[in-house]
Amino acid sequence: MEQKELQRAIEAILFAAGERVETSRLSMALETDENEIIAAADALADELAFERRGIRILKLESGYQMVSSGEMADYVTKALETRKPPKLSSSQLEALTIIAYYQPATKAMVEQIRGVDSSYSISALMNKKLIEEAGRLNVPGRPIQYRTTPDFLRTFGFSTLEELPPIEKINFGEPLPEEPAGDNPVSQEES
Repeated sequence: MEQKELQRAIEAILFAAGERVETSRLSMALETDENEIIAAADALADELAFERRGIRILKLESGYQMVSSGEMADYVTKALETRKPPKLSSSQLEALTIIAYYQPATKAMVEQIRGVDSSYSISALMNKKLIEEAGRLNVPGRPIQYRTTPDFLRTFGFSTLEELPPIEKINFGEPLPEEPAGDNPVSQEES
């Protein structure tokens, strides 16, 4: 199959799917090598972006999804009367950040880093489909492990988790670092 025909087929599948479609599934359906699928989908995504079309093809981990252009968000919202995505509270954002960087992470790990109960935050993030269960840890009590979802990537504009900004991770066998006494992070101008 030539590349233009492959692009048309990928475009049709992604439009009809309405969600992310794995590259392997596209390859199987189109009876084409995954590398050819990736090349065609990436070229299609570049073409749509270059022409500033109303739709885009996003690469999300090992798959692709068709979405509306961010530039057209106001029009789409007005036309479909969709609600704005719910805002995250600071406690939910903290819990989500911990899960994103340490995934799979347990509720106990989130609570150890935050220093407070995180049951509500984790439940709210599950309801918003930003995190999902990722199995259970093989220790007594078998706590649930959580990981981020493709909705997390889409919401925050990432293709993969590798795009998260780097942070200094905590080693869980060691105590948390202490802040130096007497240092005030708020400057006098802000007071």
